[in-house]
Amino acid sequence: MNELHTDPEATGNAPATRGRGTGTSSGTGIGTGIGTEASTTDGREPATASPASAPGPRPGTADPVKALMNRHHDLCARAVDHLEIAAGLEAHGVTDRTAARFRHRDVFSLAEEMYARFPRDPDAPPPHPAPAHRPGTGRPAPALLALLPGLLCAATVVAARSTDGRSRLALAVLGALLVGLAVRTLLRRGPLAGPHRAASGTRGWTFWLLTYAFLGDGLLEEGLTGGPDGPWSPATAPLLALALACAPAVWCAGLFTALAGRRLGTSRALDDFAASARPVLLGAFALFLGALLGLLALCGTLLGEHPAYAGAGALGALLLLARLLTAHGFPQAPAVALATAGAAEGLSLATVFASRLPGCSLLSVPVQTVTDAWGAGSVPALACGTAATALLLHATRTLTRASAHAAPHEPR
Repeated sequence: MNELHTDPEATGNAPATRGRGTGTSSGTGIGTGIGTEASTTDGREPATASPASAPGPRPGTADPVKALMNRHHDLCARAVDHLEIAAGLEAHGVTDRTAARFRHRDVFSLAEEMYARFPRDPDAPPPHPAPAHRPGTGRPAPALLALLPGLLCAATVVAARSTDGRSRLALAVLGALLVGLAVRTLLRRGPLAGPHRAASGTRGWTFWLLTYAFLGDGLLEEGLTGGPDGPWSPATAPLLALALACAPAVWCAGLFTALAGRRLGTSRALDDFAASARPVLLGAFALFLGALLGLLALCGTLLGEHPAYAGAGALGALLLLARLLTAHGFPQAPAVALATAGAAEGLSLATVFASRLPGCSLLSVPVQTVTDAWGAGSVPALACGTAATALLLHATRTLTRASAHAAPHEPR
């Protein structure tokens, strides 16, 4: 019973002391902390009493579930089903162990009672327009919209290769703008969309990572050999494969959110949901990675270029995980991962060119050592691969929580 006075959801952090012979009343199933919480929730200050003389609540007078409903009134009012309440309770730190102190076997059972008991006006409008606004539960983006970035990028590559001079540059710039607009539209609908804004700097670092994938390896090779003495060949195949991979990214994200939603509806405990959602997340991620590697091989063969499996594959994995986390309400970790990978790539270029200054020749030794062993593509592979691995570990902990699939207005 000592735990009953330390749990924040069970006691409300109110000082309460059991009187002699009170124990747990048959009407409450919980100690006096809940009785105190029920009184403070009604807006009345608890009476001060010495620890030795404070009487316990009379049997049957305290209603711990009602006190919890009062505490989470807004959550219960907005919820369209008990699953939203369960996810919101988890976001507030309520666990299955806490639910057991309310005489429920798990958070889902507790949420069912809270949803059933919460008073609702049958003539009132629904709490929010449609549950489709939850992350990943909206309509999937149409197939054409998911394919649009890849189709526009392919058309740009064909047009640029059929021209030269200023016409090629103009077509490349126009195509890049169109692809960017298509991606932006795609991210506003379907499983990769979400009401949560990306953290500051995310777009800038994403643009830099894609620019490096297009031009960075060639510039690094030129810099290590004393150049560049002129234009260098861009890496078109990785960029085209990444654009084409927008379609499998949308489909795999939709698969994950749909299957995770089903697991949420059938799970009876938070640990059970996490255990069942984790293989779904890893399976969807592996499916996307396989599709991306296949697209890299196809584009490399058609364009006669090196496919850059490691660098472009790591970048694609990083971008997918970053978007999934952002769409489900966890934007900070993706921002840090993207910034770290981008800064590592930028630093590698900076040290190579800074080593040409007098007395600074040692600056390029780390990059030179890595590229001599594995090539210029190892720099983005290490930078993006490390960041993607960290995000994947983070995603297996956050995207497998019930709170990750709550309504968008729920705190994370």
